[in-house]
Amino acid sequence: MAKMIHSMIRVLDEARSLAFYDKAFGLKVADRLDFDSFTLVYLSNPETGFELELTINKGRTEPYDLGDGYGHLAVSVEDVTAEHARFEAEGLSPRKLVDFAPAGEVIARFFFVADPDGYQIEVLQRGGRYL
Repeated sequence: MAKMIHSMIRVLDEARSLAFYDKAFGLKVADRLDFDSFTLVYLSNPETGFELELTINKGRTEPYDLGDGYGHLAVSVEDVTAEHARFEAEGLSPRKLVDFAPAGEVIARFFFVADPDGYQIEVLQRGGRYL
């Protein structure tokens, strides 16, 4: 059986991305692999073994074109209302809280936030299928 271990995104400014992911999700550098033309930085926290891999291509000055195929990353939190308020206080510009109730019953409560490179991250209330 396969085990999901990480997802990779390309970022333009390593320091800016590290600051965002630490402030927003408590992700810290778990490993760093430096090569001639690029650097890989693996971020994690004690909540999960899944990691976010940041790829920094050296010499890149133009923002990446995310195109129309990128979806989003998702994280779950114990108290999405409190996290939304914290994101606002930290100046992370979260979008509005949403109660997703397609058939009249709330099946998810969430908000989205964009990282410094424009990647969308869904922050979900922990529960149900979103543990």
